[in-house]
Amino acid sequence: MPYEKVCIMVATVIALVLGTMLSSNIAADAPIAIIDLDNSAYSREMTNKINASEYMRVTAVLNTPTDPQELFYRDQAVAVIYFPPDLEKSRYTGEAANIGVFYDNTNTAQSSDVKVALNQLIGLDNAAAQGDPGSTNDTLAGTIGLADRNLFNPNGSNYNVEVQGFLFFFGSMFFTFATIGMVPRLRLTHQLDKILLEGTPWDLILRIIPYGACLAVSFVFGMGLLRVLGDMTFSGSLIEFLIIQAFYVMTVGMLSLLFGWTAANPGIASSRMILFIPGGFIFGGPTGPTSFYPDWVLNLSHVFPLTWEFHFTRDIIERGASLPDISKEIGAFFIYMGIVAVLFCVKFYRSKKQLQQRQMAEQRREAKIQQLAAENE
Repeated sequence: MPYEKVCIMVATVIALVLGTMLSSNIAADAPIAIIDLDNSAYSREMTNKINASEYMRVTAVLNTPTDPQELFYRDQAVAVIYFPPDLEKSRYTGEAANIGVFYDNTNTAQSSDVKVALNQLIGLDNAAAQGDPGSTNDTLAGTIGLADRNLFNPNGSNYNVEVQGFLFFFGSMFFTFATIGMVPRLRLTHQLDKILLEGTPWDLILRIIPYGACLAVSFVFGMGLLRVLGDMTFSGSLIEFLIIQAFYVMTVGMLSLLFGWTAANPGIASSRMILFIPGGFIFGGPTGPTSFYPDWVLNLSHVFPLTWEFHFTRDIIERGASLPDISKEIGAFFIYMGIVAVLFCVKFYRSKKQLQQRQMAEQRREAKIQQLAAENE
């Protein structure tokens, strides 16, 4: 390794690329969903004020009763605000009324800025009502408050955030170490040529299955320890979680084979793990709230398979979503998996064609040598 070049390259990438992508440390324009059952001038005014805040962006306004938990699936919202019926009436009649707020507490840091911003808005609204010179009702102000509730991880346990994130990260990392050198190993033992000439891409993919089964077992075992020894919550279905893991393992396995294909030996192949595993850990949510990142960073982060894994674990494990609840996210992941599978098949058949061309060239060369030898005789 030319360390004198690598050290400068690493410093440049971290300072410029990661510095740009991780430059924000606030929840700028965090997605907010509103359930407005009052549908009054006051509730619409508050909706506009919320949307105007630099910390929040209203992405949906519903005027029918809705389970707020469903609005958090697929990271659609950081908070759901509930305007109860007769909110405006209570404000003008002096009756005490609360605006309900449900926070997604899967990451305790992501909702802190939103909480501060909402409290400021309510405080300013009450202060403005108290100082309204046109008001003839002394009971107008100070009647609106916030009633909040933390969902999914109410006690703010690190077992559901950092520790769980490390479990999936290190598990995926060592799974990659075990599989990324598979093609170089087969090449060194002269088995790859036979697979290319006589087999299909499935012959390589099937070799991933034992490693994938071990990875899934390790995930379940690790979460079992976190549940028994700690306070990790598991709200969804274990069967549905394992179904997703089957597709995740196949995707990571195919990427491992792709990235390690051209390596001269398994040791060189292992160093390429850094190209597609750590990125998902950095931008997938365990190290920092996704609401802190710009939209282009979130979109770009989906090129890393671990990003999808963290999306699914938040929805299934912490939010208790079923597979139909996150069907859009699953469909998008299948498209991603299909792209990886196509690239893998293209690589396989291109290598097969190159091998056949080399063999034909060798046969022609041997035939020519034999012809020249016969002519000399």
